[in-house]
Amino acid sequence: MTAAYALGKGLGERGHSLVYGGAKVGLMGEVARGALDAKAHVTGIIPTWLVSKEIAHDGLPDLRIVASMHERKAAMETGSDAFVALPGGFGTFEELFEMITWSQIGLHAKAIGLLNVNGFYDSLLTFIDVSVAQGFVAQEHRRLFTVASDPAALLDAIEAFVPPPLGDPSLDRRGVRPQGGTGLP
Repeated sequence: MTAAYALGKGLGERGHSLVYGGAKVGLMGEVARGALDAKAHVTGIIPTWLVSKEIAHDGLPDLRIVASMHERKAAMETGSDAFVALPGGFGTFEELFEMITWSQIGLHAKAIGLLNVNGFYDSLLTFIDVSVAQGFVAQEHRRLFTVASDPAALLDAIEAFVPPPLGDPSLDRRGVRPQGGTGLP
């Protein structure tokens, strides 16, 4: 909880706004509390059916209630300059990988950061590195996100982020040109 609050406070102190899932509980709530305490503009986006389950943050200057998770994620992507994942469950994993995938296929070129508090993401990072080693994930795509265990270090990395070039589109995911053609449709 301390790291989540520090992340939100750091965002505000650096002049950034927060766009997040709209809850006042859990890590999301702590990030929002830190950002609000630092006088950042905070926008919460929450689907109707989660308002009571996640306990929507009623103290936000901008709380948007949307119809679906798809609408929520699209609104968060559109309203954000970068993305940060804190420790979480399947919803966090899904949102993280969707933003990485969207970056991979060129739908955005925004910074993506993992706040790896107490090594929470260590096993996932090992899994991703094995996927790279076995040719399922391109090495260049492994660089689409950054990892730090400290909120200030993660904010530094996000602020310094420069999208990596994604290479030759005629190559497959292993960096090999398919035999007998250009690799283009």
